[in-house]
Amino acid sequence: MKLYYKPGACSLASHIALMEAGAPFSIEKVDTEAGRTESGADYRKISPRGYVPALELDDGRVVTEGAAILQFIADSYRDSALAPAAGTFERTRLHELLNFVASELHKSFGPFFSGKAPEGEARDTAVKAVQSRLRHIDTILADGRPYLLGENFSVVDAYCFVVTNWANFVDISLDKLPHAKALVARVAERPSTVAAMRAEGLIN
Repeated sequence: MKLYYKPGACSLASHIALMEAGAPFSIEKVDTEAGRTESGADYRKISPRGYVPALELDDGRVVTEGAAILQFIADSYRDSALAPAAGTFERTRLHELLNFVASELHKSFGPFFSGKAPEGEARDTAVKAVQSRLRHIDTILADGRPYLLGENFSVVDAYCFVVTNWANFVDISLDKLPHAKALVARVAERPSTVAAMRAEGLIN
């Protein structure tokens, strides 16, 4: 398999999941603005919408959309226990949280990555939108659970870690969201996260 990624983007969650699963895979960086992969390929021929992540399987098929890729990895490597079993209520909770992270939390960061950072009232509005979504994450974790589904790390923790960690790069404090902040710290220490971030050149 090959993961097409952009350093620090949401594709990092898929990278972490692949590391957690112990899957055999390679990575290729994408310049999404130029629409080219690091080897010079036209990325839109691989992923027509032009954004990351994309996971190219050994038979040439390509999976796009982060939440779908994360579940594909979990289902392909079930021994890694990265997702509850299909058909269980716990799996429904995973779907619920993945959809929330993708459609609410992830999208709320959009104004900060639109090419021009928001300023003044526009920034205040954008910050409030992010904080509102993060409060939901913080509330879920407030019962003392280490991860979003409970005791066990899952693919939604990888995705939530990546997106929540963006707050540190757009100057949004997590100090009033201690449980969300602790989740970021907890996932950051996992060997899979360290390995993925190092491979993307995000840490030494």
